[in-house]
Amino acid sequence: MLSFLIAGVVVFSLAAILVTISTRKGGGKKGGNKQKGRAQIIRDATRKLSSDPHNPDGLIPLGELYYSEHAWEKAYPLYETMFAIAPAHKEIDAYKAAIRQGICAIKLNKLQEAFKGLGTAYNLRPDDFDVNFYLGQACYANNEFEKAVPCLRKALAIKPEATNINGVLGLSLYKAKHFKESMQYLRRALDEHPDNKEVLFSMADAMLESGYGDKAMKVFLHLRPDPEYGARSCLAAGTIHGKSGQYDKAIQDFQIGLKHQNVPVEIMMELHYQLAVSAFALNDIATGIASLKEVQVINPSYKDVPALMGRYLELNQNRNLQVYMMAASSDFVALCRKIVSGYYAKAFTKIQDINVNPEFVEIMVAVQTPKWEDTEVFRFYRSSGSVGELPVRDFHAKVSDSKADRGLCFTAGTYTDTARKYVEGRPIDIIDKTGLIKILKKIE
Repeated sequence: MLSFLIAGVVVFSLAAILVTISTRKGGGKKGGNKQKGRAQIIRDATRKLSSDPHNPDGLIPLGELYYSEHAWEKAYPLYETMFAIAPAHKEIDAYKAAIRQGICAIKLNKLQEAFKGLGTAYNLRPDDFDVNFYLGQACYANNEFEKAVPCLRKALAIKPEATNINGVLGLSLYKAKHFKESMQYLRRALDEHPDNKEVLFSMADAMLESGYGDKAMKVFLHLRPDPEYGARSCLAAGTIHGKSGQYDKAIQDFQIGLKHQNVPVEIMMELHYQLAVSAFALNDIATGIASLKEVQVINPSYKDVPALMGRYLELNQNRNLQVYMMAASSDFVALCRKIVSGYYAKAFTKIQDINVNPEFVEIMVAVQTPKWEDTEVFRFYRSSGSVGELPVRDFHAKVSDSKADRGLCFTAGTYTDTARKYVEGRPIDIIDKTGLIKILKKIE
């Protein structure tokens, strides 16, 4: 009995081994047949095309093979040929040849060639998902965002469950400056691909343009360390901080942005420029000038950099001019008092009244010298612009109403020709920036 059991086990084991060997041989034969089939297709197609490059029996199977393998470089010339000869060969599917020629061209970044095939495919089947999707992609890649939008909308309407459409559609709307419309598609794209930084940055910028600055700021701050979108996000965050008067935070944003590597030139220039503007707002002239010099290295005529450099270099060399134009109101008034007190040499000056106006400061004084005595009104404008006739007329009226003997008007800018003409023959002296600087240089 035991011998029968042993014999049974041996037979069963041998049978299992034979089945395993048979299975392996069959599997190997199947893989070999598949490889042999591919090689046979290439061999047969090559033979047919060598005698006739337009032979559909060679083009069609070889095109199918390479297209299925995503061998775009090899598939493209085959479908380019089929697309061209399809009208004369009914065995070639004209739509398939056209759309695949377009798709292969997109994959190879041959955008103008892609439009040929995709345009024909659209005329043949305008309601097909693939042709609308790829035509929209081609328009987007060619920076024709307004044309991309209707194609991608149509593709999404045909197949609402399709992925990878919301991102391209949202970016097309964003780059076409349809910011509010873009946000819903960008949100969906982020749900599909949360790590897509381009979509995230575009979403934040669209929110900013649509009036959601607080939400946008959170995203920009989150993106500041990103190697690709960090510099842009720093610029956006700093600009928002600067507009709200938070210049210290703005400077921090811009400085972080400038630490990034491979920053696009236009972004780098704007970071330096905005850093300078924020520094000047905090009276940090040295930092501002250093940033403007960085801009000048790249583009000397960028925005109003030449004018700003001229202005702040002059301010940097004259501390009193800095105070006159940029200091707090109390420091400005104190400087004006010094100007009044020292304006006449060897004279006794008594200040009778000080009027601090948002546009100017006025000081009425009594002046006594060994030879004459006067009551005079000094007016100081901080603006570096041009003072016109109307402000000068107003000053003359003030001098007359105060029964003062004379008026002296100072500005850090210039006077118009009409203003200069008006004061002729009247008891008013006008002192422009050049004269003001001479006076300021004499004051300790």
